[in-house]
Amino acid sequence: MSTHENAAFLVFRHADDCLVGVFNITNIVRGAFQSGYLGYYVFAGHERQGLMRMGLEAVVRFAFQNLKLHRLEANIQPTNAASIALVKACGFLQEGYSPRYLKINGRWCDHERWAILAP
Repeated sequence: MSTHENAAFLVFRHADDCLVGVFNITNIVRGAFQSGYLGYYVFAGHERQGLMRMGLEAVVRFAFQNLKLHRLEANIQPTNAASIALVKACGFLQEGYSPRYLKINGRWCDHERWAILAP
């Protein structure tokens, strides 16, 4: 599904068409900014198989080629090593640190800001 402000992507395993994860680009801002926020999750039991990396590579290509974005940003908790490894492997660079960025389970959590720019 895609709207002017959001785009959603499903990740399937080719061998059996099993749904393994989801990517979302949200809060897409047009005009001079041309940017969106990346969110994602993998379903339990499908981690560390390379499927999310292939999915993210495809999502980044789509964001830049089809959505014509200039920038894609992901905000990740510093303790989420798997998510940080995923964005690093796909070319995202750490741009900053946001203390108390997002309230999760009733607690304000710090996040690292990772981004990738269109080639």
